[in-house]
Amino acid sequence: MSADAARAATDAPTGDDEGRPAGTSTAGPAGAAVAGPDQAGDDSAGAGPAIDPAPRPRAVPAWIAVGLLVLLALAGLTRYLEQQVPVLAEDTALEGVAKAVEYPVYAILLGLLGNVAVTLLGWRDRVSAAFRTEFFIKTGLVLLGASINLAVIASAAGPAIAQAILLISGVFLFTWWLAGRFGLDDKLRALLASAVSICGVSAAIAAAGAVRARREQLAYTASLVIVFALPSIFLLPWLAGVLGLSDEVAGAWIGGNIDTTAAVTAAGALAGEEALQIASIVKVTQNALMGVVAVALTAYFALRVERRPDAARPGVGELWRRFPKFVLGFVAASVIATWYLDAAGADGKATIAIVNDLRVWFLILAFVSIGLEVRVTALREAGWRPVAVFASATVFNLLLALGLAVLLFRGVSV
Repeated sequence: MSADAARAATDAPTGDDEGRPAGTSTAGPAGAAVAGPDQAGDDSAGAGPAIDPAPRPRAVPAWIAVGLLVLLALAGLTRYLEQQVPVLAEDTALEGVAKAVEYPVYAILLGLLGNVAVTLLGWRDRVSAAFRTEFFIKTGLVLLGASINLAVIASAAGPAIAQAILLISGVFLFTWWLAGRFGLDDKLRALLASAVSICGVSAAIAAAGAVRARREQLAYTASLVIVFALPSIFLLPWLAGVLGLSDEVAGAWIGGNIDTTAAVTAAGALAGEEALQIASIVKVTQNALMGVVAVALTAYFALRVERRPDAARPGVGELWRRFPKFVLGFVAASVIATWYLDAAGADGKATIAIVNDLRVWFLILAFVSIGLEVRVTALREAGWRPVAVFASATVFNLLLALGLAVLLFRGVSV
C-alpha cells in the first residue's frame, strides 16, 4: 500500500452519501483513525450510511473478476478449515481448541494473509471493488434473524428480558465511560461498548452502521471479540463448577457473558443440557435488543456527536436516513421464521437450516473482506488502550452477569 493510499484511508473527512460534510468526532491520544469518506456503495439496498470504506479507484471489470476469485477462494478455504480441522484434530491434545475455533477466526486470518499477498503483488487497489464488506454483512445479519425463533424466549422471558436490559445498560454505559476516560474516538467507543454488552461481532456491525465507523475499527473490534470469546468457552463452565452454580444460573451467566452465539452454544454444551438451553435463551434475548441499541446510537450521533454548533437540529427524516435499515430486515426475518416454524412444524427446520447455512456463507465473505481491506496504519494507531478497555469491560460484564444470574435465575427451568 502506498503512502498516499494510507493517508487517504486515515485522514479524509467524513461525508454523507450525497457528499455533504457530516461533522467529525475527534480522536483522543489513543483513538482509532477518524472516519474516512462515506462512499458506501452498498447503501443502495436502503440500509443507510454505514461502515466508511477507504476510497476506491474506478472499477475495472477484469480486476473485479480477479478480486471475486480471490474472495471466493478464501471463503471456500475458510469453510473447509471450519469443517475439517475438528475432524483432523480428533483424539489429539488440540481437539477441544479445534472444535471451539469458529469461522470468523479462519476468515479474518485468511483475509489478512490475502491482504498481504495482493498488496505485495500490487493488486490491492485494483481488486478492492470486489470486496463488498457492507453488502455481505447486512445480508448475513438479515438472514441471522431467521435463526432466532421469538417463541423460544417464552419459557424464561421474564428473567431473560430483565437480565438483558440491566446487563446491556450497565455494561454499555461502563464501557462507554471507560473508553472516554482512555480518550478513545467516539465511534470506536460505540463499537467496543456494543460488542462487549450485547452480542459481539453482530452488535459491533450494527453499531458501525449507526455511527458510520471505519472498517479498520470494525476489524479491530471483531478481533478483540474473538480473542476474548475463545478462552471463555472453557473458562466459564469450569468456573461455574468451581463456584457450585446450578445449571440454570450457570447457563444465564454464560449466555450473558460470551459475545458470540456459537461460542455461547459451545460453552453451554460443556456446562450441561439445561445450562445450554438457558444460555441460548439469554443470548437470543440480548440479540433481539440489538436493534434498540442501533436506534439509540443513530440518534445520539446525529444529535450530539456529529452535529455542528451552527447546524439545524436533525429531524426525523435525518434519523431515518442514518438508521441502519437492515436491522428491520433482521427483525422481519425473525418474525417470519417464527411464524413459518409454527406453521410447518418439523419440516420447517430443514428450510431454516438452509437459510442458516446461506447466512454463514455471507458472513464468511464479510469477514474475509474485512481482512482483505484492513489498513495496517489505522490499526497501529489504535494502540493498546482499546485492548485495556475491552478487557476491563469484560471483567465488569463477568461480575455483573454473575450477580444478575444468581438473582434472577435461581430456580428457573425449561
